[in-house]
Amino acid sequence: IIAWISGPKARDHAGAVVELKQLIDNAARLGLPSLLSGGPRRNETVEAYSKTMAEVMPYAADQGLKIAMKPHGVDSPEVLECVERVKHSHFSLWYDAGNMIHYTGEDPVKALHPLAPHVTGFCAKDCAEKGGEVTLQFGDGKVDFAGVFRVLKKAGFQGPIMIDCTGRGATPDEVTRLAIRNREFLRNAFARS
Repeated sequence: IIAWISGPKARDHAGAVVELKQLIDNAARLGLPSLLSGGPRRNETVEAYSKTMAEVMPYAADQGLKIAMKPHGVDSPEVLECVERVKHSHFSLWYDAGNMIHYTGEDPVKALHPLAPHVTGFCAKDCAEKGGEVTLQFGDGKVDFAGVFRVLKKAGFQGPIMIDCTGRGATPDEVTRLAIRNREFLRNAFARS
């Protein structure tokens, strides 16, 4: 349902726009409905990222694609600034509560309130502290998943929810068991919200 935008590699605005349009073309050929961006890259400002996204959004919309931002390294006010600067109906957020703790140390429930109306997907991962490990089983970190789901439900969130990380498993079978446990954890958290 979604593919990751790796890049763009170009550091200049015009080059980034060309690369993103090529990614949009590739996604359209594959029949994907959405692309997922990590937000502003290292040493890239919110303003520069938003300018590039604002320029490519009409092209993406013409191709029938949406682009969602899954923040990596920007705090909730900067995330909201990106949404407001891009200001396009095909641009939204995929919220990652674990990333909010990992990159900014923010309380993911509190940070979500102003962002929730713009969230169209949720990447589930846990984290215990700023800069901390994210390959955790849900419940081993500080993310209040039921609290996150309460805020999302109140905003009319309809999904999807993607399990982003699990605890570390030594074998593929163990990783599968950990992913199944995380899925059940999310079902229970959703039911409690």
